[in-house]
Amino acid sequence: MHAIEPFFNWRHLYTAEEDERSPFHGMEHSEFEFNHAVYDHVIHPQWEAFGSSTLYLKVLFADYEEGYSIIEFIGEWNDLLHNDIMYLKRDVVEPMMAEGISKFILIGENVLNFHPGEEDYYAEWFDEVMDAGGWIALVNFLPHVREDLQAANVDQYLMFGGKLDAMPWRTLGPGTLFSRIDALATKRLG
Repeated sequence: MHAIEPFFNWRHLYTAEEDERSPFHGMEHSEFEFNHAVYDHVIHPQWEAFGSSTLYLKVLFADYEEGYSIIEFIGEWNDLLHNDIMYLKRDVVEPMMAEGISKFILIGENVLNFHPGEEDYYAEWFDEVMDAGGWIALVNFLPHVREDLQAANVDQYLMFGGKLDAMPWRTLGPGTLFSRIDALATKRLG
């Protein structure tokens, strides 16, 4: 897992560390010291810690005029033991929403497992983005993770399935990716 880096092809367009409106503004990363791990597997130092001991993320892009953010994840999403959704909602999502972000694209190819807990934070997040005309889209989450999300009944708050499960997002620019997902969201939610 230490060789899996966050997607870097958009770094010339955006870096959360340099964005004064980002919850990760001013963060510094070593290229040589591996400080974070998912259980006994160290991960690349470019991933951001946000309170979870098993799930890490990287804000790949944020557009405050259009009101969207693209966030990539790695690790195990564990609401049961670690309440990951609480940390994500309080420490990442709420500061971003305060800056006008209401549309969230979550990239989940490297999310290995999902362990459900309470759905309150999902419901709260969903209500807040819907009130702001937004949505939460999951892109390329693994099939067994999607099944666990459905079994936990949190799929009512998150948009995934169909074209979102095989989105060639790495070949697109962030604006094009957003436009495609926004069009899908408009059809689904409209």
